[in-house]
Amino acid sequence: MKILHISDTHGCHRRLHDLPQADIIVHSGDFTMNGSEQEALDFMNWFCDLPYPQKIFICGNHNDCLYGATIDGLDDNVYYLCNSGVEIDGVKFYGVPMFMGDCITDRQTKHYANIPDDTDILITHTPPFDILDFDDNIHYGSEELLNRISVVQPRLHLFGHIHSQHGTTTLNGTTFSNGAIMNADYSDLRKPSLIEFHKR
Repeated sequence: MKILHISDTHGCHRRLHDLPQADIIVHSGDFTMNGSEQEALDFMNWFCDLPYPQKIFICGNHNDCLYGATIDGLDDNVYYLCNSGVEIDGVKFYGVPMFMGDCITDRQTKHYANIPDDTDILITHTPPFDILDFDDNIHYGSEELLNRISVVQPRLHLFGHIHSQHGTTTLNGTTFSNGAIMNADYSDLRKPSLIEFHKR
């Protein structure tokens, strides 16, 4: 199973051309810049039109316009995950967004605690602590998320948020991918990450 991972496109999704073939494309949040509904609708129209068999997206901290929203009318092969999961070809995906209203309360802690133990591929916007999360001499990742990952042990964790840490690494049997497409100063777009995921 080939997974194309993108994140943090910040309204520049239509500048992405010649994307590689994959079985599933995953966007791990921050698809708008200003968080407007118009930007979100433009992204969803673009995303639904992409020629991939399956498509998954979650929200990041720039997507607060969708906080509490129910998204109707998506194509049958497009999945919006909001503290929810989907199983595709026997692989269990689970997505946790990054809404600021949750992050400043204990709700985000509860969302991390509710990640199912049998998750194969975890999608968050936030990185786990000390994994592709370092910028400006600060680790921006979540220790609570890292602790939950150590229990769940997903085989793949897709996230973004920290633009300067685009890339992948593997630790303790989990492959971690920071898919942030936009570079650190918002001046250019990087190539997306294509990940080969082998089903058990």
